[in-house]
Amino acid sequence: MKAPIGILGGSGLYRMAGLALERTELVQTPFGDPSGPVHLGTLDGAPVAFLARHGEGHRFTPTEVPYRANLWALKFLGVERLVSVSAVGSLQARHRPGDLRLARQFVDRTKLRQDSFFGGGLVAHVGFAEPTCPHLSEALMAAGRRLGLPLEDGATYVCMEGPAFSTRAESRLHQSWGADLIGMTQVTEAKLAREAELCYACIALVTDYDAWREGEEAVDAASVLEVMQANVDKAQALLRATVPDLVGAPRPCACGEALKAALFTAPEHVSIDARRRLDLLVSKYGYGKR
Repeated sequence: MKAPIGILGGSGLYRMAGLALERTELVQTPFGDPSGPVHLGTLDGAPVAFLARHGEGHRFTPTEVPYRANLWALKFLGVERLVSVSAVGSLQARHRPGDLRLARQFVDRTKLRQDSFFGGGLVAHVGFAEPTCPHLSEALMAAGRRLGLPLEDGATYVCMEGPAFSTRAESRLHQSWGADLIGMTQVTEAKLAREAELCYACIALVTDYDAWREGEEAVDAASVLEVMQANVDKAQALLRATVPDLVGAPRPCACGEALKAALFTAPEHVSIDARRRLDLLVSKYGYGKR
């Protein structure tokens, strides 16, 4: 079973009307085990693949998430478009808890991530000026308008390492940059999705005001979970309104050819090991296993 639409998020997303999960796949990857099994099924008749990024029961910190294995597993199962759903803090007063935002730009403040499939004998430098897929984001935005959801496009997302939340000084610094949101996962997924030639979009669910607001308690895990659980139905509604229309639709973007001008290593200098390890990504460009 091939699933052209992938969804990354928490296990709560699996409990929605119209979703029929049929089986699970434990995918072995060159980058270790994914966070857990990929759940395959249909959403209102559209084939989908679900993966809980932090593992069943939320077992992995943002740093521990096996991002490369997760994206590889989804690519292996036929995913072409990937929608990521995650909780974020707000850095601007207009983004209120309970709102949905679509991230379009990222500032990478992570320090400890393995955020590329490449290296070890094959070098690639993908373009990342526009880190999310415009077509996929526009499809989500159009569906959000039809549903009347509190959804806005064009957010800039600061990705921090975590797992601790921001200090007040950090929060005010990020706010002063004009950034809109802060989270701990999305930029790593976006980089790997680009290398895997997947269309990628990020639905950010605002749960808190981080730590910048004077005279208020800073964010804590309990409050994030409370707002997330109360508002996951909005993300579910947005997915149901978007996913069926994407199945079989053309990809009028450059995401599917992101590696075409990115592979720097001359083919004759690529080792057999690198060819075998990266065959899923590079075989169509003449770098496949021999």
